Amino acid sequence: MEMLAEISGSIHIGLAAIGSALGVGLIGMKASEAVGRNPGAAGQILTQAIISSALAEGIIFFAIFLVK
Repeated sequence: MEMLAEISGSIHIGLAAIGSALGVGLIGMKASEAVGRNPGAAGQILTQAIISSALAEGIIFFAIFLVK
């Protein structure tokens, strides 16, 4: 039973990492698209993209701490 719990914990972290990577990729894609449409707002878009990316990457830390 312990081995099954350990494997499911590893799957949990892997899925969180994949989801976070997809989220950061989508944020970058949409930020680039937004700057292309409105170059004057590049600073504001960059700031929001960085904050959103940090929040998306924080999901991995929650997953790691919940498993341990």
